[in-house]
Amino acid sequence: MQGKIVKGISGFYYVHVAETGIYECKAKGAFRKDKIKPLVGDDVTIAVLDEDKKLGNVEEIHPRSNELIRPAVSNIDMALVIFAAAKPQPNFNLLDRFLCMMEYQKVPVTICFNKCDLIDDEEKEQLRKIYEPAGYNILFTSAKTKLHVDELKKLLEGKTTAVAGPSGVGKSSLVNSLQDGVRMETGGISRKIERGKHTTRHSELIPISEKTYIMDTPGFSSMDVPGFEKEDLWTCYPEFREFEPNCRFQGCSHISEPDCGVKDALQEGRISQIRYDNYVLLYEELKNKPKKY
Repeated sequence: MQGKIVKGISGFYYVHVAETGIYECKAKGAFRKDKIKPLVGDDVTIAVLDEDKKLGNVEEIHPRSNELIRPAVSNIDMALVIFAAAKPQPNFNLLDRFLCMMEYQKVPVTICFNKCDLIDDEEKEQLRKIYEPAGYNILFTSAKTKLHVDELKKLLEGKTTAVAGPSGVGKSSLVNSLQDGVRMETGGISRKIERGKHTTRHSELIPISEKTYIMDTPGFSSMDVPGFEKEDLWTCYPEFREFEPNCRFQGCSHISEPDCGVKDALQEGRISQIRYDNYVLLYEELKNKPKKY
């Protein structure tokens, strides 16, 4: 039987099989021997041990299309980052951190500004001007009025999407409006893994429909992705790439060097000042990060 791991806790893996529900599984010993750890998001083959109690064993992990380090999940097709358009005002530094982490891990991102009923068209345009030059897909929604929620559902269809965003932005309301009709099933997952509730938050996939899953991603303020150095940062700003060949110096940091293509583009208004200022702050943070030996 084939399914997808939707949660893993204390050596138990909860596998969603589209037709029949959630099975509590252990992974066979061979994985441990080969140092393979099943991840949330893995497509797996399970052997059912007890259909009534929904118990099984993970027999095979199918090849992964990707494997994220932060959060530790696999087969993510897209990241959806949700910020409020107002109340609270978007924290662009936090948003750029997340975008850099996803760029580094090569995951496409859609930026969703929720509570868009609180801003006018001019304010929407200002938000677009920051992120559209970087090539990001931007969606304005309102969980309160259900504006563009159907559009968001279509965007998620058939994908496994990591959902992230700070508290107070209406993320839970938006996620709840996406999963109409599957609340009982997600409640079933929670009941099955009650013992895990008091532990630190783990990544969990929520089935929206047969092949559509969303995953709420705990905290993303840290830039602590192994191997991520200050020299990698500019490559995580897609709008810099076009102008980098115009830099006089190889390995230009795009901060203090003369004849810098990126700084010239900034002066010409082709790169957002907000994005560039965050780049400088994040570069300094990475530069001053203690080295791990």
